[in-house]
Amino acid sequence: MSASSPTGFTPTGTIATSTDRRRVVFATVVGTTVEWYDFFIYATAVGLVFGQLFFAPLGANSAIVAFATVGVSFLFRPLGAFLAGHFGDKYGRKVVLMWTLILMGAATALIGLLPTYEAIGIAAPILLVLLRILQGISAGGEWGGAVLMAVEHAPKRRRGVFGASPQIGVPLGLLLASGVMALMTVIAPGDAFLQWGWRIPFLLSIVLILVGYYVRRRVEESPVFTELAERKEKARMPILQLFRKHLLLVVIAALVFAGNNAVGYMTTGGYIQGYATNPEGPIGLERGPVLWAVAGSAVTWLLSTFAAGWISDRIGRRTTYIIGWILQLIGVFCLFPLVNTGNVGLLFLGLAILTIGLGFTYGPQAALYSELFPASIRFSGVSISYAIGAILGGAFAPTIAQALVQATGSTTAVTWYLAGMTLIGLIATLLLRDRSGIPLGPDHEAEQSISPIYGLSKV
Repeated sequence: MSASSPTGFTPTGTIATSTDRRRVVFATVVGTTVEWYDFFIYATAVGLVFGQLFFAPLGANSAIVAFATVGVSFLFRPLGAFLAGHFGDKYGRKVVLMWTLILMGAATALIGLLPTYEAIGIAAPILLVLLRILQGISAGGEWGGAVLMAVEHAPKRRRGVFGASPQIGVPLGLLLASGVMALMTVIAPGDAFLQWGWRIPFLLSIVLILVGYYVRRRVEESPVFTELAERKEKARMPILQLFRKHLLLVVIAALVFAGNNAVGYMTTGGYIQGYATNPEGPIGLERGPVLWAVAGSAVTWLLSTFAAGWISDRIGRRTTYIIGWILQLIGVFCLFPLVNTGNVGLLFLGLAILTIGLGFTYGPQAALYSELFPASIRFSGVSISYAIGAILGGAFAPTIAQALVQATGSTTAVTWYLAGMTLIGLIATLLLRDRSGIPLGPDHEAEQSISPIYGLSKV
C-alpha cells in the first residue's frame, strides 16, 4: 500500500496513528523554527549593527555590502540542496535533517563569539561571511527534508495543512528572532546593544539546537523513503536524473518561489528594519518599536500561511496560489506608503497586509512541490527548486532595494521591483497543472513522471 493511502497505513503495513502524525508535525515546526531563527537573526543584525561593526571602513557603502552578505549565503544554498538531495534520496530524510540543524546552530553560535573589525581588522568580515556561507548550506538542505517528512506522512486529503507545518517555521523563526532582538534593545540599550547585546540572540542558538535535535530524533523516517529503501528502488544519481528529465520543471518551480521570496525578504532579509531605523534616513525610528512591529507581522504571516495550507486542501494548490499573488500585489503597493509615514502603527499595518499575501503564496508550497516530482528524486527536486528560487528571489532583494533607494532617492522603484517579482511568480504558477492529491508512493512513479507543465505530456 502506498504512502498516499487514505486509510492511514504506511507502506510497511503498519498504521500511521494520529500520535505519529502529531509528532511529525511538532518536530517539523520546532526544527524549522530553530533553523530559520538562526538564519533570520543574522539578517536582523545586518540591518541594525553589522554595517557599523564589521564593514565601517567602507563608509557610505557599508550598508549595501552588509546586506550583500545576506545574499552571499543564498549562492551556497544550491550546494546544500545538492548535497541534501543526493543523501536524502539515498539515505533518508531524517539523517539530513539532523545534520542541517547541527550545522546551522554551530555557525550561528560562532557568529555570536566573533570579534569585530575594530578588534581583528579585515579577518572579522571574512570570518563573518564564511559563517554565513555555512548557514546558507544548511538552509539549502533543511527545507526539502522538513517538507517531505511532513507531506509524505500526511493523509492524502490533508497534505496542504501538514505541509504548512514546516512553512510556519519561517514566520515563527522571524517572530522569535525579532522578539529576542527587541528584548535585547531593552536589556542592553544604546551602546550596550552594539557592544554585547546583539551577541546574546546568536548564542541562544545553542539551547534551541539542543531542543530541536531532541525533538527530531523521536520522529520516524518518511514512509515513502522507507518503501523505496525496502524495494531497493532508490535512484543511484538522483540529481543527474532530475536535470536530465525535469530541468524545465525545476526552473518553473523555482520562479514560483522567487516571486514570494523576493517580497518576503523585505523583512526576513532585514531591509525594512534597517530602512526604518537608519538615523540618517527619512524615518529614523527607534530599534525596539520597529522590531516589535516586525514580530507582530510575523504572527499575521504565520496565520495566513497555515490558513493557505488548509484552504489548498479544499480548492487546490494552484487556485490558492493565484489568490495569493493577487493579495501579495496589493500588499506590495501598500507597503512603502504606510512605512514612509514614520508611524510605527502604520508600519505594522503595511507589513501585516503584505504578510497575508506572503502566507497564501507560501503555505501551499510544501504540498505543491512534493506533488510535482517523482518519489525517487523528490528530495533533490524540491530542495534544488527551492534553492534556485531563493537565489532568484530573496538572495539580493535587500541589496537591490538599498541600491534602488540610493540611486533614485525614493522607494517607488523598490515597489515596482517587488511587483515585477510577484507577476513572475503568478505567470510561473499559471504554467503548472494542479496535481493536488496525486499519489506520492513509489508505486505511482509513472503517473508522477508525467509533466505538470501545460503543453508537455512528459519531461
